[in-house]
Amino acid sequence: MTSAAPKKIWFPAKRIGWGWGPPVCWQGWVVLLIYGTLLVAGGQVLSRKPHLVAWFYLYVLVICGMLTAICWIKGEKPRWRWGEKDRSD
Repeated sequence: MTSAAPKKIWFPAKRIGWGWGPPVCWQGWVVLLIYGTLLVAGGQVLSRKPHLVAWFYLYVLVICGMLTAICWIKGEKPRWRWGEKDRSD
């Protein structure tokens, strides 16, 4: 039987706290670049008119959810970490 190839991590877990740190490969950086571009572009388009501001908030919520989903799928399992005393390696 062949074992499955190890999962390539794009976003490592933070050393202290909960969540993910900066990307460790080019794919993760591309994801962050796209996220930032979408955030700025959405701000430019949707915040120009006062009646679209609520749509901007919804837009930000959706793209933040998408970024979180990508980090969850392509990153280490998130859990609370307390620095060096929590390291298992």
